[in-house]
Amino acid sequence: MRWWRWRRNPLRRPSDLLWAWIGLILAVTVAITAPLAGWALGATVHDRLTVAANEQARTGRHTAAVLLMDAPAHPEPGSAEARETQYPAKVRYTAPDGTVRIATTDVDPGLPTGHRVRVWTNAEGQLTDPPMPPDEIRKRAVGSGALTSITVIAIGTLTYRLTARVLDQRRMRAWEAAWQQTARRWTTSP
Repeated sequence: MRWWRWRRNPLRRPSDLLWAWIGLILAVTVAITAPLAGWALGATVHDRLTVAANEQARTGRHTAAVLLMDAPAHPEPGSAEARETQYPAKVRYTAPDGTVRIATTDVDPGLPTGHRVRVWTNAEGQLTDPPMPPDEIRKRAVGSGALTSITVIAIGTLTYRLTARVLDQRRMRAWEAAWQQTARRWTTSP
């Protein structure tokens, strides 16, 4: 149905052909740009997160820490949520410079006071998150790339819709002007 704009016929207006060309150009541009932009941003995010994780792994270290308080028990022990949930608790650990420090970190539910846990410290001896694992880096890179591709498609669609609206308004104004010219010549009285 939409291909009628390409055929030569007396009812085809110049704006119909313009709309068809704009649609074709936008479709080709989006088809090429969306995957390329998604891949480029995904690769950039992957590279930057990998560099950050490697730097964090190089400068940080695992340290043993002792719980100074009981970790709260999960209300549904044994559930899938309980295996993934962690609770904040105070721990005591030794920093790389040998000083004993106390900080709060997330631990598994239900651990008793005195239980030993592994924590990650940075070069200054402060508790920090461990380096991002490769699968998390990959998920974030793929998510960023997919979101970029979707954004390019949305921008292309919005551009097409706005162009159609502008061309429709232009056609309506031209039709109104032509009707005003024609209406003067048509009369209902003899």
